[in-house]
Amino acid sequence: MSKSSRPGNRPKGKGEEPTPEQRRKQIFLGLAVGAVMGLVLGFFTQFWLWLPAGLAVGLATGAIMKPPAN
Repeated sequence: MSKSSRPGNRPKGKGEEPTPEQRRKQIFLGLAVGAVMGLVLGFFTQFWLWLPAGLAVGLATGAIMKPPAN
């Protein structure tokens, strides 16, 4: 069995990790999308708690989405 075929020597398969700048950009993009979503839902339903809910969804989306292209 060669060294490269051993399970412990393989990379984790995550691909390239985003740079801190890309990570920051995707978090801010997620926050912006969440804020817009929260404001729109809050406007139509007259329920102000949609804004923090939208921001939470935006943070979660920004944290898990694919990094933006350069």
